[in-house]
Amino acid sequence: MHVYTHAACLAHDTGPDHAERPARLRTVLHALEAAHPDLDWQQAPAATRGQLLRVHDPRLLEAVLETQPTALHLLDPDTVLSPHSAEAALRAAGAGVAAVDAVLSGRTRRAFCAVRPPGHHATVSAAMGFCLFNNIAVAARQAIDGHGLERVAIVDFDVHHGNGTQAIFERDARVCFASTHQWPLYPESGARNETGCGNIFNVPLPKGTDGPVFRTAWRDELLPAVEAFRPQLLLVSAGFDGHRLDPLAGWLLEAADYAWLTGELVALAERHAGGRIVSLLEGGYDLTALAECCVAHVDVLRM
Repeated sequence: MHVYTHAACLAHDTGPDHAERPARLRTVLHALEAAHPDLDWQQAPAATRGQLLRVHDPRLLEAVLETQPTALHLLDPDTVLSPHSAEAALRAAGAGVAAVDAVLSGRTRRAFCAVRPPGHHATVSAAMGFCLFNNIAVAARQAIDGHGLERVAIVDFDVHHGNGTQAIFERDARVCFASTHQWPLYPESGARNETGCGNIFNVPLPKGTDGPVFRTAWRDELLPAVEAFRPQLLLVSAGFDGHRLDPLAGWLLEAADYAWLTGELVALAERHAGGRIVSLLEGGYDLTALAECCVAHVDVLRM
């Protein structure tokens, strides 16, 4: 199993006391190295301008890549550019592209992208919610435009709704988007009646959601929707901020809940996609919980 990362992702400086901090990724890397010494580590390449332009407006590329700040520069109250952020954003998006290429060429069946900044809030034209480029959307377009796939599913179990991913693909029937997320909570999107062209499936869940409620939503509603889509590739926005220890939300999940869902996704991918899954790290802000959940997720992916 391939794991993609790059040192540039650690150099993205969000400032003191920011939740999306370098220690998140450092903790994940150390935990994966300790738990699985035999993982196949890969250096994430930089995404190309052409790959980014499949998803994003040129003005967003200019804002992220050409601002060249000498200190911290706010794109919104939560989203920061610093001197090394452009390189980190390129590597984070490039990791997903490289992972898709590796999986679809048969070099590996599964891959995990241990990168930051996260991506699922970034829209066509705006960086937001800690996210600069929409890494998973860039990966999905690589599968479609670069490899000719006709059906790509994106599963998003981050506690915050992937508004950017939904907005990018809500009129593209080649992509299925399925999400659980806390409601109400930032970014205040993801209602059940947001269905796109029949390809968007949202199950908002309240504060206090625990493992049984989370599992029921996936088992009874979202997994059947993805199953019916028969994806040729499964992409995962792997956010672990629904864990009971996470400071930015109010769910009560455990690592075992993420391991359960990962197992269900592996089984689904085996039935429809030749087992092919690419997972990209999104949220998760308690370091202990994030490390435990990432190890549990990778434990199952590598089986």
